[in-house]
Amino acid sequence: MAGFFRNLFGSSDKEVLVERRAHPRIPRRSTGFQQFTRATLKPEGQNVLDLGPTSPANIQFITGYAHKAYNEDLLTAAQDPSFVIPGEEPGTKVFDAKRFLAENLTYERGTFDAVMLWDLCDYLPEALVKPVVDRIFSITKEKGLLLGFFHTKDAGPDAPYYRYHIANLETLELQVGPKFQLQRVFQNRHIENLFHDYSSLKFFLGKDNIREVLIVR
Repeated sequence: MAGFFRNLFGSSDKEVLVERRAHPRIPRRSTGFQQFTRATLKPEGQNVLDLGPTSPANIQFITGYAHKAYNEDLLTAAQDPSFVIPGEEPGTKVFDAKRFLAENLTYERGTFDAVMLWDLCDYLPEALVKPVVDRIFSITKEKGLLLGFFHTKDAGPDAPYYRYHIANLETLELQVGPKFQLQRVFQNRHIENLFHDYSSLKFFLGKDNIREVLIVR
């Protein structure tokens, strides 16, 4: 198994160790993640989508429960400058959400049983937030689960962007990632409006100015 991950991600054990020393991981107990895992561990053979940066720990955790792991780092993909095109008004620029979704999240309807959204919505370009949420709705099965994290108003614009690694059923490890800037802070009512097509939302007030939300399709 270790060889599989080394070949898949192009990193040796030594490189992984160096990377961990440069960017140490911070353990964080998560009630939302605990509820998410409790609801998705069984039955076996579920399709789980991780929308954060690729993490061997997350893949190993998901496949360890006989599920299928999928990964798309949408935030990194959205940094491609080719998606920024001239707007209708002279001298303006807009994000080409239509082309972005033609090249990303291209799964059949009802593919996924569970989606780890993390704090993606807080960092995406404005033009992508609603279209991405709508696409996730389409590719998630009825009664499928989403786990989302949202910064509170106290986070501040300089809040660091973290990668989320699964440590165990209750604990995540946060690791400082690329210098993506926080784009927005959602209030509860804004989150409810964004996911108004979904069946239900359950809020948990987490640590570090993060609000955790368990969302049922």
